[in-house]
Amino acid sequence: MKNLIRTVLVGGVALTLASCGTQKKLDALQLNYQQCLETAGQKESTIQTQKVKITSLEDQLALLKDQNGILKQSLADCAATSSKGSTNIAQLISQIKESQDYIKRLQDARSKQDSLNLAISNKLKRSLDNLNDQDVDVKVQKGVVFISLSDNMLYKSGSYEILPTAENVLSKVATVINDYSDYDVLVEGHTDTDAMKPNALIKDNWDLSALRATSVVRTLQTKFGVNPSRMTAGARSQYVPKADNNTAAGKAANRRTEIIVLPKLEQFMELINAKR
Repeated sequence: MKNLIRTVLVGGVALTLASCGTQKKLDALQLNYQQCLETAGQKESTIQTQKVKITSLEDQLALLKDQNGILKQSLADCAATSSKGSTNIAQLISQIKESQDYIKRLQDARSKQDSLNLAISNKLKRSLDNLNDQDVDVKVQKGVVFISLSDNMLYKSGSYEILPTAENVLSKVATVINDYSDYDVLVEGHTDTDAMKPNALIKDNWDLSALRATSVVRTLQTKFGVNPSRMTAGARSQYVPKADNNTAAGKAANRRTEIIVLPKLEQFMELINAKR
């Protein structure tokens, strides 16, 4: 009996010990399993993160490829533009040189023209040097020769008929004009601001200035042989004064007839285009 009880006790202890060992193993396995799950979860998270990074890198690579294509096209366009720009620059340089040459010819022509005008002016001054300076003024201005003759020398007051004593002056002017036959002649009548007393022929200062210019042109043509195709008669009335019309001296200066000797346009263009 005692032996049986001992056997049972020993068996129970052994079974208990065996059960304890199994539980430890189970606990260890359970812990290992949990650790494996956690490790797997971490690896899965890492894999997902890497996938996101890979997707982002792929997007960046695609963007860089697009940008690279744009840069290549821009470079090609730039090269084409540069080539075209070089051609345009060459054309521009050529145009600038042509402009400079034209300006040089224009300056040369202007210089020649100024020399001719100065020669005409000097010749007129020598021809008219015995006249009262207040009655005759000869000067070169704006590329043309101006001969200003006072109305006191040319006409009676309020009249457009040329005085006989004025023909001597017009004769000398005509001689110089005829010597320079390549020039045109513009004759302009000017008045002061005093109103004309109207009559059958003269209504106002416009009429008076026009008739005075026409009288000078007619005298130069009929008495001194100036070619009429070279001459133009113009009226300026009171609207281009030389002095203040509020004084007697100013009015006297404004009552004048101007003979303007100027180059023909075609002659000036010939000077510009002439080979140096």
